[in-house]
Parts: sequence; C-alpha cells; structure tokens
Amino acid sequence: MPRPAPQKDDTMRLHDNPGAFGGLPEAPDFASARFAVLPVPYEGTVTWLKGTALGPDAILAASANMELYDIETGTEPWTHGIVTMAPVEAAPTAEEMVKRIEAAAAPLYEAGKAVVGLGGEHSVTAGLVDAARAKYPNVTVLQLDAHADTRESYEGTPFNHACVMARVREHCDIVQVGIRSMDASEAAAIRRSRIHYAHEISDIPALAEAVLERLGDQVYITVDLDVLDPSEMPSTGTPEPGGLRYRQVIDLLREVCRWRQVVGFDIVELMPNENNRAPDFLAARMAYQIMAYMTAFAEE
Repeated sequence: MPRPAPQKDDTMRLHDNPGAFGGLPEAPDFASARFAVLPVPYEGTVTWLKGTALGPDAILAASANMELYDIETGTEPWTHGIVTMAPVEAAPTAEEMVKRIEAAAAPLYEAGKAVVGLGGEHSVTAGLVDAARAKYPNVTVLQLDAHADTRESYEGTPFNHACVMARVREHCDIVQVGIRSMDASEAAAIRRSRIHYAHEISDIPALAEAVLERLGDQVYITVDLDVLDPSEMPSTGTPEPGGLRYRQVIDLLREVCRWRQVVGFDIVELMPNENNRAPDFLAARMAYQIMAYMTAFAEE
C-alpha cells in the first residue's frame, strides 16, 4: 500500500510534488526517510551571470530521468527514503537569507535526516552549515570549488557568495579542493595544509589520503559545480578553466563517504541552460551518487 505523506506544518513543509527528487511516485514516510532534499533557489549576491536561482528546479527535473539503481555500489539509495522539502523563499538581504536557510534546515537535522541542499548561489552554504553545526558541533567542512570564497566582505556584505567560506571557517575547520582562483587578499589567510589547488592534483588516492587527514569524524560537503572543468560543467556563472573531472570528484567523495560520517551536503551554482541539459543531469547524478555512498558504506 502507498505510504502516507507527512503532514505539512510551519517548520517542515514538503515540496508541492512529494518525492520530487528522483521522480519518485510517492513520498516516503518522513520519520523513516534517510535524506531530506532542501531546494534553495537564491541568487541575491550573484556578481556576474544570473540564473542560479533556477538551479534547484533544474536538478529536480533532471533527477526524474535518472535510473535509481546505482551500478557502482549495487544499491538503490531511494529505498532509504528521500523526501523533498518546499523551497526556502528568498529573503530581502543575504544575512537574513542565511538565517532563513538555517531555520529551514535545523529541524531536518533534529529529525535525524541527512540534509541535501540544492542551490542557488554558494552563499546558501553558510546557513546549511550553521544548521548542521547545531546538531554536530565538531563538524568539519569539505569544499570542492574553483574559488576560495574567503573574502571577508564583498560588494558591501560579508554574506556575499565570495565570502561564504570565510563565514564557515569562523566556526568550523575547512578543507578546500580544486581551487584555482582567488583574490590576493585571500592568499594571505590561506592555511596551506588545508588547501589543494587544482594544478597540484593528479593522484586522487594521494589527495584523498591528505584530505582525510584533515577532516574530523563528521563531515559536511559543499560542492560548487565550478570545481569541474567547463568542458564537463559549462552551466555555471564563473566557468574557470583547468578544473577537475567528474570522475576525479566522485572518486574523492567515495573515499570521504567511506571513511567519515557525512552528515549533509550541498550542490550549488548550477546555472541551467535550456539548450544543454546535460549539466543539470550531472548535478542530479552527483547528488544521488553521494547518497549511494552514504547508504552503502553505512551498511558495511
């Protein structure tokens, strides 16, 4: 028999299309669901190309066309339960948006979910990490990104997407991977043992070992899709050349999920292009692959 959808209330609002991620025909029981997908269609501080606010819907639409059996792990992550929440509505300021995102995500963590944030611009990660930190005070953050995003302030606000990791590292240790662009002011504050520049990366097993040495037992992962080379991910606002390949990123994430407790993650900065839907599908598949690793390794 179909499982009943959870009741909507002010703190846990389901998406209007229950079970939207993966195109699932019915919403799982909220209490037993392993994952809560939280769309955050926000682009209030974008500084160049616009369109990331359309990212969450594009990822959800693409996910409905995935095969839900994962070949690599031999599992079906959807059987662990994936609920899709109502999108977080945009706030008038970036600072207020961070608070609004935290307020939406915190009850999901308290309910025992692994939160999957779908952006939206990268500034949304600050609120998602704040919510994770309330549940897991010692969480460390793995950032996969083309940009350091560690400016103290940009265009009049410390909550700009170019400042997101400066806000995160005020409370959490971070490890940065794939970086190939930063301002000179950021370079002075970089912790060299915690950053892996894209041009240095050739051996993924060695990279994984070095990353794991710096991560704590509980990890939050933020993936800015521009960590990928534009040849594979052209649909971002700042497609920096010299990026990582999809398989490199996935191989690193597999090892992190194998050896650490990943409590939540986000996929951000997709700027959909109606003439090329492959990047949308890549983002959806990456999210599902991380879920596959999280569930498969938890059962070992």
